[in-house]
Amino acid sequence: MNGETSRKSRIPWQHLIVDVERVRRTMQLGLKSLWLHRLRSLLTGLGIVFGVCSVIAMLAIGEGLSYEAQEQIRRMGSNNIIIRSVKPPEDRSSSAERTRVIEYGLTYADVERIKLTIPTVEVVIPSRIIRSDVWNGTNRIDCDIIGTVPSYPEMRNHHVAMGRFFTEEELEENLNVCVLGDGMAEKLFPLDSPLDGIVRIEGDYYKVIGTMEPESERSSMGSPDSNPAAAGPARNATGAPYEMYIPLTAAKSRFGEMLVQRSSGSFSAERVELHEVTIKVGQIDDVVETWHIIADLLTANHKKTDYEIIVPLDLLRQAERTKRIFNIVLGAIAAISLLVGGIGIMNIMLATVTERTREIGIRRALGAKRKDIVLQFLIETVLLSASGGLIGVALGLAIPFFITQFAELQTKVTLWSPLLAFSISAMVGVVFGIYPAMRAANMDPVEALRHE
Repeated sequence: MNGETSRKSRIPWQHLIVDVERVRRTMQLGLKSLWLHRLRSLLTGLGIVFGVCSVIAMLAIGEGLSYEAQEQIRRMGSNNIIIRSVKPPEDRSSSAERTRVIEYGLTYADVERIKLTIPTVEVVIPSRIIRSDVWNGTNRIDCDIIGTVPSYPEMRNHHVAMGRFFTEEELEENLNVCVLGDGMAEKLFPLDSPLDGIVRIEGDYYKVIGTMEPESERSSMGSPDSNPAAAGPARNATGAPYEMYIPLTAAKSRFGEMLVQRSSGSFSAERVELHEVTIKVGQIDDVVETWHIIADLLTANHKKTDYEIIVPLDLLRQAERTKRIFNIVLGAIAAISLLVGGIGIMNIMLATVTERTREIGIRRALGAKRKDIVLQFLIETVLLSASGGLIGVALGLAIPFFITQFAELQTKVTLWSPLLAFSISAMVGVVFGIYPAMRAANMDPVEALRHE
């Protein structure tokens, strides 16, 4: 009795061992079949390789570009609203305007109105930009001189690398102090430390109290729009114009508010009080509402649209929406590549079934069941697609690396993209291998044996 019970309890385990052994032998047979036709297997798997590779590489490039754009916007501050002076188009094209003073752009009165009438505004940072040459002995740099206030670095997320920024006392006392932008110290002071050095702008001398840290791919504030035809200032290693920072009071008193241009037989002058105003909103939820209030306020006090409003939060949301659309488009293109690869696998497997009809008949005659035939061909297709998927993943991870190294284009491989691509490739093998496997299993053994 006990022996019979123990024998019955061993039967399921014996069946399991038999099934595992059968699967193992079937896998060996599938691998042997693929190895016997190495070139055909390689060419068949290339569709999956390129499909998986394109999924990972394109998503990495898209993620990198999107991340770079979003980081550039975030550096401007999600709680910030940036207003810039813009010369009206009619002033640019009218030749009559070249003989008198043109006034446009933001004013100190605009700053005061924003401070006094909008309670959600916490900080307002006015800036004035003058393009000029900066000298130290015989060393010269053409750069944008930015007159601003001490809280500028914190507001724009652009910090001091060495030394310090100017203080409220230096702003109020109208002192000639300056902070050099990224790369300027190497150009103006190639052998000495720039701190406590002296630079000259036109006839005035400024003491260097600090240098700014490099900020890769930082968006330029732009220069005064007084001479759009003029060549831009020299640029640093990151591609941004050289910039030097001085107190706003010094910029106003040393350079004035009049920008004068003289050319052959013509004279023109422009009066711009402020070139840029950065506004920090207390709560991020109030940014959009504050933006609309500022727009209404400026519209009511400016006869012409001589300004532009940049809202980094809105740009960030647009960039995120663009990223989603971009990923959908890239995913669709890559899915088509995988679909083409799957059709290629199905086509080859159907031809293989016809080619191996006699082999199928012999296996059925020796006792192989239909599920064994189905399993054999399914294993071949899955091995084919999975191996192609693994090669595609390796290439997909390598391509973004080489693009970053040699093309200097930022890429970003997310964890889910290779997992998704490989999973889809394995699924393609199953889906497109079912029909050829079923066709092989449904063959009549007698007819299969007669096949030549």
